[in-house]
Amino acid sequence: MLIQAAYFGAYFLIALPAGLFMQKSGYKNGILFGLLLYALGALLFYPSAQQMNYNFFLLALFILASGLTFLETAANPYITVLGEPSTSEFRLNLSQSFNGVGSFLGPMVGGALFFGQANSGASDELDSVKFVYVVVAAVVLLVAFLFFRTPMPDVREEELVTTKPGNSGGLFQHRHFIWAVVTQFFYVAAQVGIAALFINYCTEQQLQITNERASYLLGASLLLFTIGRFAGTALMKWVAANRLLAVYAFINIILSTVVVWWHGYISVYALMAIFFFESIMFPTIFALGVKNLGSATRRGASVIIMSIVGGALVPLLMGSLADRYTTAFSYIVPLCCFVVVLIFAVSGYKVRYNVKTKLNATT
Repeated sequence: MLIQAAYFGAYFLIALPAGLFMQKSGYKNGILFGLLLYALGALLFYPSAQQMNYNFFLLALFILASGLTFLETAANPYITVLGEPSTSEFRLNLSQSFNGVGSFLGPMVGGALFFGQANSGASDELDSVKFVYVVVAAVVLLVAFLFFRTPMPDVREEELVTTKPGNSGGLFQHRHFIWAVVTQFFYVAAQVGIAALFINYCTEQQLQITNERASYLLGASLLLFTIGRFAGTALMKWVAANRLLAVYAFINIILSTVVVWWHGYISVYALMAIFFFESIMFPTIFALGVKNLGSATRRGASVIIMSIVGGALVPLLMGSLADRYTTAFSYIVPLCCFVVVLIFAVSGYKVRYNVKTKLNATT
């Protein structure tokens, strides 16, 4: 739980400072600073492993996650404004499809490097971890150098906003943005909770599924998540992003119902299918939430990134329900979360303008 607090705590605490930093320094500097923080956090794993100090490790993880917070707060909105507003959801889903590739390959690479050999003790095991994180830091620094050398357009969001009256004003006067913050909180909560209790769910189905086999099923589910990102991105060429989000959210409500109240392999397969249909939700909610925010886009992005803290808080409720009742019953929590996503996709995403401002502009 301290690891969860260090990781998600960085998103909650650093997102707003990251948005303020980019408002003054621009997207490119935000991305560069995020990469440097990420590399610093990775490098700090080495001395924490040398000293075998858990608190030092948590500090390194917090710094690394702070770098990720800068990267998400910078890269995500930058992708949405780097082109036509009407295709922002497509661009963000396409870029985040490669995040899905990392989610699938990362555990496999990590498992092979960390646990590929039988080690004699904790010191030897930490040696493999130290080596991997030094390599990760070196790769990230190389990426930072490439970004530094690459010319990147300085996009001014104010120039991209449509000229409809009433689209100015404070950040929290945009109802679709508020809906996006709330929806992202519940979506991330669902995503983290579904994956966290996946193995428990499979092993409790009285199907003689071992922990090892359940972990393979989880790997297959992450592959479905990756495929879903690319498939959803392709579908957005023909289907509006909010409509596709609504369809996927509705399907996941049905699948979650099966997971909660059915038993056997059908419910296990339904749980795996949820990964496919949740794949487009994070980038689509984000892109719809920052649309038409104008000069407030960077601050808006930072607030939406803050809502990732839902991944640390709501799964605790799932764990409590699993302990008190069953793991299957705990999946009623993500079911409710997907209802919030459906409401956002049907009506919450719509950009609404202040009526009084509109009348004044007309006059």
